[in-house]
Amino acid sequence: MNRREFVSGVTLATALAGLPTGAAAEGKRVALVIGNGAYRNVPTLLNPPNDASDIAAALKRLGFTVTLITNASFEDMRRGLITLGRDAAGADMAAAYFAGHGMEINGENWLIPIDAELKRDTDAANEAISLQSVMLQVSNTTSLGLIILDACRNNPFAARMNRSLATRAAPNSGLGRIEPVGNVLVAYAARDGTTALDGDARNSPFAAALLRNMETPGVEVTFMFRNVRDDVMEATRNEQQPFVYGSLSRKAIYLAARPSGGAVGAEPAPALPAATSPAPAPKSSTIDPALVGTWEILVPNGRGQSRWIWQIMADGTYKFRAEPPRSARAHEGMMTAANGRWTLHALRGLSGYSDGGAYEIHDALAMITGRLGTGAWKRSAE
Repeated sequence: MNRREFVSGVTLATALAGLPTGAAAEGKRVALVIGNGAYRNVPTLLNPPNDASDIAAALKRLGFTVTLITNASFEDMRRGLITLGRDAAGADMAAAYFAGHGMEINGENWLIPIDAELKRDTDAANEAISLQSVMLQVSNTTSLGLIILDACRNNPFAARMNRSLATRAAPNSGLGRIEPVGNVLVAYAARDGTTALDGDARNSPFAAALLRNMETPGVEVTFMFRNVRDDVMEATRNEQQPFVYGSLSRKAIYLAARPSGGAVGAEPAPALPAATSPAPAPKSSTIDPALVGTWEILVPNGRGQSRWIWQIMADGTYKFRAEPPRSARAHEGMMTAANGRWTLHALRGLSGYSDGGAYEIHDALAMITGRLGTGAWKRSAE
């Protein structure tokens, strides 16, 4: 695979205002890891205790103070979460990992202890742990509250449960969609409404992908989960798609070591100044041939998503436009890009703007680091 570096300039900087990026700060890290397999009232799950043990070890290597509980009762989980919430207050990062059974009942998600009976859907409030309460416990950090759930399996509790409403606790539907607030991310092993696989090895496909990726240095946390997603989809032949819920600021956050200076994912500046002294316009037209062509990225906004297109020519000129046009101003200018470094000088549309940085290409994907962060641009068919 060809690995080179690429950055796109002002378009990236503006685009990343709507993308999750940031950088980890040194500080206290705490985690609660739970793996429930030995359920007393439904068949045993083999993977969760292994998954929890291995994830706990990885988190410890990443500097977390970890509490590991395997085969946790309701009281074990309750006490563990209370302690996590106290430790998380003012910490840089707090993480909660749960492997086991989980279910949605009437729009609320529940994590199931090993001693739960759940004969009726209304028993959940007294026998299970609500995901909402877990999000609350990790929400008071200064950088990141992270919840990772491998709890979307086919659920035997739901199949046998007496339901007060016919639409409640539908069997085999996984967890429901959530909307975390603040600096909280929630990662599902399988997106809402779908189920996850246990696999035939020591770890589930999701846990195995996490273990391959979470200790990789220099990878921003949201990009780490994108790598996990792709690994799981490849391992399950697209049967299982992990999904991450929540929205972070542009500040880059790293579980493992930060990238070296100028590398992809470097911490962005806090804001783009209203007026910038322009750097000299590029005097050469040196362009990495791998960059020549058209690249695009989807950028979230208040009305959905906009499509941004960046066209780079071999003579060192570029053109940028957005669809719909009102989402970003069209502009064009000159740029150079070689040996992993780039410079840009806008001549029309955003006249006087200059920028520079680094780039990295993975086949048809360009990892683009600009003044305000990092984004993933895909080669366009146009």
